Amino acid sequence: MSLVLILLLAVLVGVVAGLRAMTAPAVVAWGAALGWIDVDGRWSEWVGHPITVGVLTVLLLVELVTDQLPKTPSRKSTPQFATRLITGAFAGAVIGSAFFHTFSAIGAGVIGAVLGTLGGYEARRRLVAANGGRDLPIALLEDAVAVGGGFLVVYLVSLV
Repeated sequence: MSLVLILLLAVLVGVVAGLRAMTAPAVVAWGAALGWIDVDGRWSEWVGHPITVGVLTVLLLVELVTDQLPKTPSRKSTPQFATRLITGAFAGAVIGSAFFHTFSAIGAGVIGAVLGTLGGYEARRRLVAANGGRDLPIALLEDAVAVGGGFLVVYLVSLV
């Protein structure tokens, strides 16, 4: 049963990566630093280092700001989509490494990233249309969902 939960959490962190590419690596780094993800003695131990946490947090903040800019490319463009797949795979791998299921969690993270990218795009498009074309409130809502959801997923790892 725990493998199913681990893979579900890896899918969910992948969904977070689909919403905001750098959120997933940043929240797993925070989870490792806070002890929510046990990475001691594993390949992913470096993720919980304060420098890694700091760098990924800065990258997350930069992404949250640049996403609000009108010239930001669509998340469905090839480089953006690929980035989300990679960060979803990485975040899933970190979660899986805590339970020695790194490779299956990579796949789950990629699946979640695809779902988050395509589902997030469609949800945002529909919400913006329903909101009279105003994108900023919906973008900020998506930011909050990604960061809050990411931390929730990482916290839930500690309960498995």
